[in-house]
Amino acid sequence: MIAYKALLNKQKSFFDTHQTKEYEFRINQLKKLKSVLLEQENIIYTALLKDLKKNAFESYTTEFGVIISEIDFFLKNLKSLMKPKSVSTSLVHFWSTSKIISEPFGNTLIISPWNYPFQLVFSPLIAAIASGNTAIIKYSEISEHTSSLCHNIITQTFDDAYITGVLGDAVVTQELLNLKFDFIFFTGSTAVGKIIYQKAALHLTPVVLELGGKTPCIVHADSSLDLTAKRIVWGKFTNCGQTCIAPDYIFVHQSVKKQLTEKIIFYIEQSFGKKPFESDSYGKIISQKHTERLISLLEHCKIIYSGEQSIENQYLSPTIVENCIDKPIMEEEIFGPILPILEYQNIEEVVDYINANPKPLALYLFTKDKKIQNTVLNNTSSGGVTINDTLLHFANSNLPFGGVGASGIGKYHGIYSFDAFSNKKGVLKHSFIYDFKQKYPPYNTKLLHLLKFFFKYFMH
Repeated sequence: MIAYKALLNKQKSFFDTHQTKEYEFRINQLKKLKSVLLEQENIIYTALLKDLKKNAFESYTTEFGVIISEIDFFLKNLKSLMKPKSVSTSLVHFWSTSKIISEPFGNTLIISPWNYPFQLVFSPLIAAIASGNTAIIKYSEISEHTSSLCHNIITQTFDDAYITGVLGDAVVTQELLNLKFDFIFFTGSTAVGKIIYQKAALHLTPVVLELGGKTPCIVHADSSLDLTAKRIVWGKFTNCGQTCIAPDYIFVHQSVKKQLTEKIIFYIEQSFGKKPFESDSYGKIISQKHTERLISLLEHCKIIYSGEQSIENQYLSPTIVENCIDKPIMEEEIFGPILPILEYQNIEEVVDYINANPKPLALYLFTKDKKIQNTVLNNTSSGGVTINDTLLHFANSNLPFGGVGASGIGKYHGIYSFDAFSNKKGVLKHSFIYDFKQKYPPYNTKLLHLLKFFFKYFMH
């Protein structure tokens, strides 16, 4: 505890030098980071392969490439993002100007998860750098190879008075949360997110909590079933289902349930073969403990496809289940390669079911019917939505990414990452040339009607 406090104080002292606020400093740190990451690219792939059995293609598309693109975004746009934004000033504020200044929060804490152990270390870190903050990163102890590599990269690249990382278990996280940071960014489960929110509240520390939940995937009868099945298989089984926005369960119109199920099985086998364990394109569960948890969820379900398992090898094949709407598997986020398929008759049933449960991080809808699209969009709440595909809203840096309610607080990606790590300071500058004397006491109540007129017509 004493060591972490000393480290935070060291970063506080460095932040107080105001170096991190300078444009050239921020740009140089981003360029330096990009250079180091490009040098380490193949080593990063090796670490991800050891932790999650990700091949180089998936590691690039879901982790490395995402981070390089995020750095490039800030290298291109940081100067304009840092500029004060002039805003209009009402006539009531005669001889005044107004602007918004984006200033860094200061000393930030980033707590990263194990499922995307490279991307979700560096994505918030890049935002912290671009926004002018210092950072202490708590890596996941579960993805040990990637976390160790990330720690080595950060240690070699930055002075610990500016950016550093901490290895360790949940006890270390608790000790860090007892300190007073200026901002906390957390990615992980809703249960842990609640603990972090409680800790942050003690210091009134602002947070971004990227959590999870049970992401619904709705397939209407008019959907292009072949492409729908292909896109669901890709979104569900990427990273072996260990993705916070993976389709958690499917609600399919009863008239096409059989056809959709058959096509999903077809694309599972086309993607990973009949023996996914031997496929270079199919990952593994992060640990034996998590494998045991997933297998236990199958106990009360009807397995209609596969279900091959090996706790020792951290393996569970792509598995489809049904008859499970009232079973434990529908009470928690699956976070693995199990796909429950439920059926419905009318879209209102699905909307009611979604609204009766905690708000999800994402929602997927497959239909050509704009009326149904509008019904779902306007009558459900979720962190984000992709229509007629899966995962893709995450990949658009022009869209805010984050949860709502139990699935999270705050948004990031692109400009939203810069905003998340910045305090938006409103500044009004008034001239000495003119002064509205009537605003001072003693107040002239006879002018109240005139004041009301000004407020009604000239305040905006």
